[in-house]
Amino acid sequence: MTTEEFQKSIREGIPDVLPEPKAYDPNVNHAPKRKDILSAEEKKLAVRNALRYFPAKHHAVLAPEFAKELETYGRIYMYRFRPDYPMFARPIEEYPAKCRQAAAIMLMIQNNLDPAVAQHPHELITYGGNGAVFQNWAQYRLAMKYLSEMTDEQTLVMYSGHPLGLFPSHKDAPRVVVTNGMMIPNHSKPDDWERYNALGVTQYGQMTAGSYMYIGPQGIVHGTTITVLNATRRIGKKAAGTLFVTCGLGGMSGAQPKAGNIAGVVSVTAEINPKAARKRYEQGWVDEIHEDLDELFACVAKAREEKVARSFAYLGNAVDMWEYIVKHDIQVDLGSDQSSLHNPFAGGYYPAGLSLEESNRMMSEEPEKFKEQVYASLRRQVAAINACAAKGMYFFDYGNAFLLESSHAGADILKPDGSFKYPSYVQDIMGPMCFDYGFGPFRWVCTSGKPEDLDATDHLAMEVLEQLAKESPEEIQQQMHDNITWIKGAKANKLVSPGSRGPRPTSW
Repeated sequence: MTTEEFQKSIREGIPDVLPEPKAYDPNVNHAPKRKDILSAEEKKLAVRNALRYFPAKHHAVLAPEFAKELETYGRIYMYRFRPDYPMFARPIEEYPAKCRQAAAIMLMIQNNLDPAVAQHPHELITYGGNGAVFQNWAQYRLAMKYLSEMTDEQTLVMYSGHPLGLFPSHKDAPRVVVTNGMMIPNHSKPDDWERYNALGVTQYGQMTAGSYMYIGPQGIVHGTTITVLNATRRIGKKAAGTLFVTCGLGGMSGAQPKAGNIAGVVSVTAEINPKAARKRYEQGWVDEIHEDLDELFACVAKAREEKVARSFAYLGNAVDMWEYIVKHDIQVDLGSDQSSLHNPFAGGYYPAGLSLEESNRMMSEEPEKFKEQVYASLRRQVAAINACAAKGMYFFDYGNAFLLESSHAGADILKPDGSFKYPSYVQDIMGPMCFDYGFGPFRWVCTSGKPEDLDATDHLAMEVLEQLAKESPEEIQQQMHDNITWIKGAKANKLVSPGSRGPRPTSW
């Protein structure tokens, strides 16, 4: 497809002539089927809500198609309207826009949906199992069309993926105002959200998916690197030979092995989804994948003995890995978990004893039984973690609700006073060592897509940080040094993959 054809497709929005239906691609990492939660009347309403984007002349064709999608997947994604052009962040000059800011937002939307970035790209989910950019492909097409028409005196208003339209504003106003998942507290239980999402009236945008700011695991890899570095310091160890055990390679969690390598530790990350694990391996974010635990931990022992930074993925269930560690008396220094436990019953956590396929079936067809399996698995996982902690492992929650959901499961995760046995990474590491001093994420995007421009921005950032370091008090010299080291090594660590358009994070 030429640039002109791409631009024409963006400006077109929803085509007047229906595109041909899209085949379901089994090679793509798809979202699991959502549970059947709507009544018969609510299902009709969901289809009517979906049809509002289309002229009446198309309803006879689209209504049964959308009803079938709802039955098959638990949501209406409007696969037919997925664009024919490849989805990735192009150089800003290639976007059809009257306003430079609008073109930058279009670039970021496409980056969020890039198959190399997004967890479930065809379902418009970027990370976390349910962190959505849009609810369906009609919303994507409309939003991109509005952005192509926007001037620098207009603002696009978005609600849960639904574009409300372009409104008059001014040059200093936000070009887009976004809100996601606005729920009334008395109607905000997980099943309430599932129902309204299935109806097509709300979505969970996570922090950066539905606000078009996600830059891929390279963003969180910085924070994870700093976390692992400071965790090793907290326990009084050098990084070399330190073993860090965790789980999750799907979305943000995919940063963990790369962060471990940059920090200099040996890391093992469990991941049950082979597509997620292999994507991270192919991208160079994890060094080795193993399915056999004996083979895996023989390699881990060798890396620890040689004190080399090496990242390993275990293709299997995290609980099996933790229980193997306990059974074979393997000393773990650092432990964590990055499964999406904010979403434990709809693809965020896969319980022990069930295959990926069995779990995906059970969560939609037998949700109560699946919930029991999740809780039983969490109890086992916590028991194994407790055994490792009793031998000196430092375990921290990575902000993914692991401690909270484990307590809901009745796991042995609480102290006698009712507080959690383990700290969160903010409470124990990033808070007192970084955030309390004003350190936090500072990110920029190289919208030209030119490597030399990315190099120039890295150089500028490094110069500024080095100057600040000269003027910084002693208590934050280590943090300044860590960030300078990060910037200096960004290119060598391949934080922007070849062909990528180059979002680059750092801390300020």
